[in-house]
Amino acid sequence: MELAPGLHRIGNDIVAAYLVEDESGLTLIDAGLAGQWKDLTAELTSMGRTPGDIRALILSHGDTDHIGFAERLRREFGVPVYVHAADAARARGEVKSSPTLGKVRLGPLLKFFGYAVAKRGMSTAYLTSVTGVADGQVLDAPGAPQIIALPGHSPGSIAVHVPRVDTVFVGDGLTTRHVLTGKVGPQPAPFTDDPAQAIESLERLRKTGAKWVLPGHGAPWSEGVAAAIDAVTEAYRTMEK
Repeated sequence: MELAPGLHRIGNDIVAAYLVEDESGLTLIDAGLAGQWKDLTAELTSMGRTPGDIRALILSHGDTDHIGFAERLRREFGVPVYVHAADAARARGEVKSSPTLGKVRLGPLLKFFGYAVAKRGMSTAYLTSVTGVADGQVLDAPGAPQIIALPGHSPGSIAVHVPRVDTVFVGDGLTTRHVLTGKVGPQPAPFTDDPAQAIESLERLRKTGAKWVLPGHGAPWSEGVAAAIDAVTEAYRTMEK
């Protein structure tokens, strides 16, 4: 799905990844679930592109629903995979997270896990090689993506700011559709290691002034990063009462 010129989404409101395009090729942010490979190739075909045009894959963090087809892309097409050093072991499958679920509604929960099973989320191939990135780094990749450390959901969670498309990609730094409750709108993401730290980290995004805020789960947000941060912060305060 084309969201704006040079900006595409792969997947849906349950699990999403994104493509940034410029004249030098493509940067992919996150790799969804293994079975979303077909969604990736379909989107590339609609763009007149192939997986060989992808110059970089940036992981917002190392959880399995964000690294799904990353190893395939790295192995078959030589695409370098970037992840924050603090999440490199998670992306390689060497450590697992164990956060609490919080509130759950059966319908949304079953829909999320049903989709994950259908898209082969239970058979993720972990990365065998990754390249570390750090806060403030600008990668030599299409769109000149800028790395913003966003710890909280995981120690090495990051956001990716691409001024060319006026977008900040936030992974699970926030969500606009809670996969366990079905609630929509900007709010804290589930499965978060340190919820308080995750909320605090969001303030680091405000200075980008980005129009688009694109999460790994939920609908694209186009009302500006400041409004998204304010909404998530308020939702967190309400949860804490």
